Amino acid sequence: MGELVERVDDRDRVLGVVDRGDAVRHDWLHRVASTVCRDQEGRLLVHQRSALVARFPGQYEVMVGGAVGVGESYQQAAVRELKEELGVQASVRFLFSFLNRNGLSPHWLGVHEAVVPAVVEPDPREVSWHEWLSETELRQAMLQWTFTPDTCEVLDRYLVSPDRWV
Repeated sequence: MGELVERVDDRDRVLGVVDRGDAVRHDWLHRVASTVCRDQEGRLLVHQRSALVARFPGQYEVMVGGAVGVGESYQQAAVRELKEELGVQASVRFLFSFLNRNGLSPHWLGVHEAVVPAVVEPDPREVSWHEWLSETELRQAMLQWTFTPDTCEVLDRYLVSPDRWV
C-alpha cells in the first residue's frame, strides 16, 4: 500500500482511510494542503515542477504542497511540505479551503500563505527551476507558460482574499 490519506465527503468530513492512488483513481475526495510563498518584498515564489514528478511534470505553479496525511491538519501538512520541497521551516497561515475539481482528481484544497527566506533550496526531484516574481510579472508569465490546472483558481481566490498578508 502506498501513501495513506483520509477520504472525505463533500463537506470535508472524514469517511475513512484509503490509499492515495486509489483516491485519485476512483475520484474519491481527499485533502491536499498548499502554500503560496512570498518573500520579505512581497514577491511570489513561482516554480517549475520537475520532469520526474508524476503529476504535471514540467508545468509551473505558485503553490508548494501535497496530500494531507492521516491524522494531519491542513496546516501541519503545509509546514511538512515546505520543508520537504523547499528545505524551509516557516510558519504558515491558513487562508481558505475549497472543493477543487481541477487537476488530476477532485480534492479539498487547503490554501496557506507563508513568508519565507528569499534563498530556498528546492528538492530537485520536485522543483527544476524557481524565481521570485511580482504579481504583475506573474500575471504576464501566466499568459506565456503552462501552469498546473489549479494554479489559476487558487490565484484568483488568493489575490482577492482579505486575509492575505500583502
